[in-house]
Amino acid sequence: MRLHDTLTRSLVELPPAPGPIRMYVCGSTVYQRIHVGNSRPFVLGMWLRNWLRSTGYDVALVHNITDVDDKVYVEAARQGISSRELSDRATAWFFEDTDDLGVGRPDVEPRATETIPEIVAFIQALLDKGLAYVANGDVYFSVVGFPQYGQLSGAKLEEMITQEESELKHDQRDFALWKSQKTHEDAAWGSPWGPGRPGWHIECSAMAEKFLGEEFEIHGGGNDLRFPHHENELAQSRSLGHGFARIWMHNGMLELDEAKMSKSLGNVVTLRNVLDVWGREALLVFHLSGFWSKPVDFDDEVMAQAAARAEGLRDVFRNAHQPAPEGSWGRFAAALDDDFNTPAALAVMHEWRDHELLRRALGIFGLESLSAEDEAPADAVELARRRQEARAARDFEEADRLRGELEAKGWEVRDEAGGYRLVRLR
Repeated sequence: MRLHDTLTRSLVELPPAPGPIRMYVCGSTVYQRIHVGNSRPFVLGMWLRNWLRSTGYDVALVHNITDVDDKVYVEAARQGISSRELSDRATAWFFEDTDDLGVGRPDVEPRATETIPEIVAFIQALLDKGLAYVANGDVYFSVVGFPQYGQLSGAKLEEMITQEESELKHDQRDFALWKSQKTHEDAAWGSPWGPGRPGWHIECSAMAEKFLGEEFEIHGGGNDLRFPHHENELAQSRSLGHGFARIWMHNGMLELDEAKMSKSLGNVVTLRNVLDVWGREALLVFHLSGFWSKPVDFDDEVMAQAAARAEGLRDVFRNAHQPAPEGSWGRFAAALDDDFNTPAALAVMHEWRDHELLRRALGIFGLESLSAEDEAPADAVELARRRQEARAARDFEEADRLRGELEAKGWEVRDEAGGYRLVRLR
């Protein structure tokens, strides 16, 4: 299998199975219900893990939770509650909403606040090597000590100097590893440099290396994280001689057309809102339809198309099984092995009328529910039985009347060899 790597701008082959393959995906900052866009890296990581495991790989997936950040303090103050209360509440929302995607959970989901000792040790190691400096209780990484800075993102100098502007910095490209407690911050953690909290970037280096080691195979996250977040992770880890991530997978962003969203979702496009309006199956098929590294449009129209595609897959199981031609699974596998091309894999799936193969493929993407048979209530089953008797007696007028009754109850009867099938009308 090969995947596109942002760092080398090339397709990189994974080691042969069983690997291991260790994956780290940057998660959400928890201070409100997460945006639907945050579901893309979460789903992508879960799907990739599922596919790799199904092909014989030993895979570990870590997906972090950023539960300390400027946004947490600001929103908590606005609501008049403590920052810890807000982060705990929003973390619970995160688990609730991502659980409802129905794709399972990562192997490890660490919180930044649970990794403070490892973060402090990491910062101290950078200080010991002269790669960081203390300034009035803050600690900054010295970018000049890492000549490859900017290689991952291709960021220009003017972009580098605008991150975290501060008179305390030796170089305006430098970034914070530790931030001293400010008067408006109601929570802080102890450190050799005084009470404070970790910078955003050091959190992920510490959590990734704690659970996956100093070098691992895949680092994922949204394309908006290339700079400064992932550039800074790479700099602080590799400056210590750690290999860190071998492949950087940056998924494209969701591009929202607010004018087209007004009918169903309004202006607040949270994951919770999308799940409540469209359901998880339509959202997952939407994610399948877009190539992972490219931006994708998101609006009512594309969600309606995704819902229709999901219904088309469901409809396969309402009709008779037809064995797929030899080599069909190989075509599906080839699409996923070639830079995890889910749109191409989905196109193959739409060709199938083979229940076994389609159910197997849907399972990789958390869509097994599309293969579930509708269980008709007893009164509908009785009407269908009487209709069959009427047909056998060639009383087609009565059979048509009973079909009409079934449809009024929300069920369609489909005749097939050896009997019939009851299908819920949608």
